[in-house]
Amino acid sequence: MVDKMLNLKRTHYCTEVNEKDIDKKIVVCGFVQKVRNMGNLLFIDLRDRTGILQLAFNAQTPKETFAKAESVRSEFVIMASGTLSRRTSINKELPTGELELLVSELLILAESETPPFEVKDDTTAREELRLKYRFLDLRRPELQKALLFRHQVTAYAHEFFNKHGFIEVETPDLIRSTPEGARDYLVPSRMFPGSFFALPQSPQLYKQLLMVAGIDRYMQIAKCFRDEDLRADRQPEFTQIDLEMSFVDEEDIMSINEQFIAELFRKTLNKEVKTPFLRLTYKEAMERFGSDKPDLRFGLELQDLSDIVKESNFSIFKEAVKNGGSVRAINVKGATDLLTRKEIDKLTDIVKTYKAGGLTYTRLLPDSKTSSYEKFLTEQEAELIKNTLNAQDGDVILIVADKKDDIVLNSLGNLRVHLGNKLGLIPKDQFNFLWVTEFPLLEFDEEENRFVAKHHPFTSPNFEDLDLMHKDPAKVRARAYDMVLNGCEVGGGSIRINNLELQQEMFDLLGLSKEEANEKFGFLLEAFKFGAPPHGGMAYGLDRLIMLMLQKDTIRDVIAFPKVQNSRDLMTECPSSVSQSSLAELGIDIKK
Repeated sequence: MVDKMLNLKRTHYCTEVNEKDIDKKIVVCGFVQKVRNMGNLLFIDLRDRTGILQLAFNAQTPKETFAKAESVRSEFVIMASGTLSRRTSINKELPTGELELLVSELLILAESETPPFEVKDDTTAREELRLKYRFLDLRRPELQKALLFRHQVTAYAHEFFNKHGFIEVETPDLIRSTPEGARDYLVPSRMFPGSFFALPQSPQLYKQLLMVAGIDRYMQIAKCFRDEDLRADRQPEFTQIDLEMSFVDEEDIMSINEQFIAELFRKTLNKEVKTPFLRLTYKEAMERFGSDKPDLRFGLELQDLSDIVKESNFSIFKEAVKNGGSVRAINVKGATDLLTRKEIDKLTDIVKTYKAGGLTYTRLLPDSKTSSYEKFLTEQEAELIKNTLNAQDGDVILIVADKKDDIVLNSLGNLRVHLGNKLGLIPKDQFNFLWVTEFPLLEFDEEENRFVAKHHPFTSPNFEDLDLMHKDPAKVRARAYDMVLNGCEVGGGSIRINNLELQQEMFDLLGLSKEEANEKFGFLLEAFKFGAPPHGGMAYGLDRLIMLMLQKDTIRDVIAFPKVQNSRDLMTECPSSVSQSSLAELGIDIKK
């Protein structure tokens, strides 16, 4: 039977009580975690968002209250009034493990059916089931702590940027569809049949317009939407800490964001982050680590062997270099026991998924060595490889060769991360930040047979490379920068183009005519006619940043109501169909 609340009011959250409250009358409320009935003694573990407090019922408890306690089950919502006392049996696992509430009055505010899984952190329930009943899953302390931590991060972001002169401005969620790299989510317009709004992939154009408007420093906790394939650190709707600044260069933006990160980690995790962050150019990051977001917590750096083997008798190596590619290697120290021939075959399958033709190797055993390529090399070439890699007995040399250098770098870079995880080389509870700079402005899309923007079409080229814009576009560097944490990009940005002629030149390189550019971005180009200050900014992937700070495996663990792999919400069962009348009102006909 459900009771009315009467005149009781909560005085404390469960873990707010302490020894100073002993012998005081307090009122607590929450969800029932567990009931232990021992006949003449009964205990209820009461859970709220702060933790657990034990409620005790004994021979001195009023009979009506004791009887009511016997009817309570897991996940009932209750309120209890009584006197705080010291426990006879201490539970060192709980912050309140030395205290208990001797209950004199108990109210059952809501009953609960038997939940589909036990609400506890070490649950074995499948994720699909937990997401279907997400409102129950969110009762688990682990998820509640994650949401509280997320609140603390966003609260501090507001505090920090407000302190440094940033103005929070909300930008629209119904915008014009513009090409920004991913598919837009489209929203049909009832007032303009056949026309559509788009949900923003980012506030990019609006924050640039805010700089034209003279806001000077902007920030926003912004919701963004991209209709793209999902993975562990990606959702169709996600959140950014979005920033833009006028009259600045890269140094200004990187400096203030290093300060933000250092203070954020100190305040929320009590961790010291060393500043300034290490900086690597895109070229150096790719050549040393095979990634533009390298994890620097472990070694296994790539080494270029192209000059050593370019004239060798091993055709795979020779042809790769001859055709403009490369031959690169990593040396896995002391791994001969772990990387057997069978295990190396598995590694070969991994690099093949990144389009590499195969993986060659040498296993340097104490009394011998086995190699898939050394019989084709001279003794001098083999020794040079060994010296370049500082290889010794017990090491395993792994080599990829291909006529396309990006295939070599990408396959070895991903193999490096796989080996770091497999061999336990990556230390936990360590936060390693760096900046990656000087990205290529453009990359060639073979399917479309044209250049596309590496970041977005509003990124400024490096002024030193302006003469290459039409001579050799692939060599133009961007004034772009990414903040990388433990092998993940957590934020990125650039100095923007603020010159109308240069912006049109960029559109020309991307194959956009003046007419097409005006159709897609006319409002921005029109704004530039009236004077745009030099400006730049960046955006953090808030979900990903929090996931890494809390060392979670997926951003679903730091988002209240996430979607699954196919963008479906299992709890609300959306997307869903709508009525024919709603479709007719929008002028939409569904083709089966």
